[in-house]
Amino acid sequence: MQPVTESEIRASFVNASRREATQAPAPPGLDEIDWDARDFLGWVDPQAPRRAYAVVPTTEGPVGLLLRTTQTTGQRPAICTWCEDVKATEDVVLYVAKRAGSAGRNGNTVGTLVHADLACSAHARRRPTRAEGAGDPEAFVARRIAGLRERTVRFAERVRDEI
Repeated sequence: MQPVTESEIRASFVNASRREATQAPAPPGLDEIDWDARDFLGWVDPQAPRRAYAVVPTTEGPVGLLLRTTQTTGQRPAICTWCEDVKATEDVVLYVAKRAGSAGRNGNTVGTLVHADLACSAHARRRPTRAEGAGDPEAFVARRIAGLRERTVRFAERVRDEI
């Protein structure tokens, strides 16, 4: 992922009001992030743990998303739809994003099951189990990373684009 600044992050939000974007906490340790190990930037609001943020790089620039959940941890094991990690299934929650524009103002939302801490980039890069990466572990991880990028972009576009 290309590095983004705090002002670029705030300007990228497509489903938050100007006030919500201004009041959003900055991602912790923004100056220390290893951007090469990130496929998107995601963080949980420390003051409101049921609110989270994600900035997804797309071909048209970064798309910032305000996400909400009713849970702070998963209630039943589930597979994250972004990274599809079959080992880390305990802390997966349903995040919902209000759609951009008039659709969002009318109450339309898009939801997805994602790791509560939004650490999907790390999950996609974990060493595969023998069953997962029996042939070529590096190629398996590369496919997981590509899949994560594709699914996060698709979700961001669903939130951003009015239908």
